[in-house]
Amino acid sequence: MRSLLCLVVFSLAAVCSAQLPGYYKTVNRVTWVVENIDKVRAAWQALGLADIKEFPNIQLVGQFRGKPITIYAWQITGHLGNLTVDMIQPGEGQANVYTNFLAKHGDGIAAIMHEVPTQQVLDQEILRMKSKGVGVLQQVKMGPATYTYFDTEPEGKFVLGLVYRPGGMPATASGLPEISHFSPIVWDPAAVSAYWAKLGFPAFPMQHAMPREDSRYKAKPLALAFEVGYQRHTQFRYEWISPPPSPANIYADFLNKHHREGIQHIGMLVEDLPKSIAAYEKLGYHVHQSGAWGDVGKPSSGQYAYMDTDSAGGISVELVRSY
Repeated sequence: MRSLLCLVVFSLAAVCSAQLPGYYKTVNRVTWVVENIDKVRAAWQALGLADIKEFPNIQLVGQFRGKPITIYAWQITGHLGNLTVDMIQPGEGQANVYTNFLAKHGDGIAAIMHEVPTQQVLDQEILRMKSKGVGVLQQVKMGPATYTYFDTEPEGKFVLGLVYRPGGMPATASGLPEISHFSPIVWDPAAVSAYWAKLGFPAFPMQHAMPREDSRYKAKPLALAFEVGYQRHTQFRYEWISPPPSPANIYADFLNKHHREGIQHIGMLVEDLPKSIAAYEKLGYHVHQSGAWGDVGKPSSGQYAYMDTDSAGGISVELVRSY
């Protein structure tokens, strides 16, 4: 009996002290929650969302905060270049991850999902996260796939998720446009960084970004200094930004409009920035904020333009030309 007890204790200690599992190095998909899926789908289809598959009137059965739940929803799955998107419009009914996100924040990317290879690995990670003080917020099945959402948003500012499907999930997205990064906006980056580090993820020490003369906000000069930190533990970079409340800027706009910290934009690499801006403007989206870094045109420099796509799904696009 004593040997068995020691084995259990040793196994739990190994789970608790293990390095961050390798499957977190890749993102399988994002969960994007919207109030009107027809409207948001049409907008993002025009912006490049492709290979769309529809799942109308789906029924997700599982648990939310440990209690049985059945969720009715409309879902589409598509590819935005190299990013796979599950876009979900939840129906009315019991509270769940999707309805709670909409009620608090409106449209937006609620969760970043990573794929695990087996049920055993999923169970091990649930145990590891529990040892770190993080429980399962919601776990539901859609067909053969199990979606597990951890309760990380309050301190981590987005929901960390795992997906498991016997035989593996369908092939993830590839190709153009290339999404380079996700950018969560936060007020207190040190606290958020410490939280993720506690869970085994890389910390993101902040750097001070100095204002530049070529920066613009709604076409007017912008002298904005802000804090930015990077995590590069996946194929997508995480660019954490902490803005000042003034002068007016899109980061503070997001915090004030959505009443939350969270993923404000996705970065999209382009070869011809003026041409890409023109394509967005043709669809009715305009440059909200723009700027550059480095000695433009030379190596390690670049230019960027944030397009006001927030009106269609709660997420802005940062068009990035990197030299």
